[in-house]
Amino acid sequence: MTAYRYRALNEQGKLVKGVLEGDSERQVRAALRGKSLRPVEVDEANQPLAGERSGLRLSQLFSRISAGDLALITRQLATLVDSNLPIDEALQAAAQQSRSARIKGMLLQVRSRVAEGHTLAYALGEFPQVFNEMYCAMVKAGEHAGYLGPVLEQLADYTEQRQYANQKLNNAMIYPFILVGVAVAVIGLLMAFVVPKLVGIFAHTQKELPLLTQILIASSEFVQNYGVWVVVGVVLAVILFRRLLRNPRRRRRWHQLLLKVPGISGMLTAMDTARFASTLSILMASGVPLLESLRIAGEVLTNLVLREDSAEVAERVQEGGSLHRAMQQSGRFPPMMVHMVASGEASGELESMLSRSAMNQERELEMTLTRSMTLLEPLMVVLMGGLVLLIVLAILLPIFDLNTMVN
Repeated sequence: MTAYRYRALNEQGKLVKGVLEGDSERQVRAALRGKSLRPVEVDEANQPLAGERSGLRLSQLFSRISAGDLALITRQLATLVDSNLPIDEALQAAAQQSRSARIKGMLLQVRSRVAEGHTLAYALGEFPQVFNEMYCAMVKAGEHAGYLGPVLEQLADYTEQRQYANQKLNNAMIYPFILVGVAVAVIGLLMAFVVPKLVGIFAHTQKELPLLTQILIASSEFVQNYGVWVVVGVVLAVILFRRLLRNPRRRRRWHQLLLKVPGISGMLTAMDTARFASTLSILMASGVPLLESLRIAGEVLTNLVLREDSAEVAERVQEGGSLHRAMQQSGRFPPMMVHMVASGEASGELESMLSRSAMNQERELEMTLTRSMTLLEPLMVVLMGGLVLLIVLAILLPIFDLNTMVN
């Protein structure tokens, strides 16, 4: 059976949407009429309806789902599979449980492929924007070893941990960004609307104004005349920069530059190496061969330079070298991680050591971010207060001069 997305009119004449399984489009239309619905359009779930063929709808149809939704789907499938429910029935139950029509249609499409005789890993691989290569490789290994339920449990834990880490990082960055935005907005409003009215009283004076006041007046005039264009220019520059980074060569040069910036380099390296170790650990624990695990773990890295280094590590291991020596020769991986990998190789507990190394890296990264945000918040308050103080002084200095002249 195939999943079909439909749009139909109910008895009140309102347009309703949904997903329904059937052997053919005709059968789905008949089923809709049996529910007192008049079908307007019916098409396969992996195809956009005619009324939704704009670029926005199409991108939404094939875009990634949130990490929370992916973790929930994986956890549901793991629970159902552990209950000895057949995979196609588990997929159908998970689809019925979902409130999102897009997720429901995707799961029903996966169920259709499984019902046709394909493996679950193959069916999931048809949605690469949702189920990445690591996800499919682990499912494939679980199917071959007969431990699909435990593997899905590991995947759910991994996805939830990634979501938790990303959420903590986002939460740590929210307040500083809001503070910066408010500071820029307040200073901009002061310069554009408040300062011109206050300094207007000095326009008729023949005495030369203090240098700070002259700078304030010039800055205010610049904001009034060109402020909007500056904002537009910044937005266009960001858009142009992102378009330029679509070129792999330019993006690699940019990533290489970031790795040379003090402070940022350490954080980026710690973030990517922790992701590398965590992914490699869970792949190996799921039964994926080491070389395949190294290749997939390298693909999850965001920095292209680090991704190339991970590929070189995989090549050295393929040539017969040890993993810890290959990582040491790369020079990108933290020394503690290299020592823990060496210990894991010697003791036969490589997966455990990789997992512990990833946890240590993430813990250190979290502490670094916390310290940075703790310092940034008061610095932004002091900076904003200093700018406001300069504006007030620039306004008060001519007034003090006038009082001196009157006295």
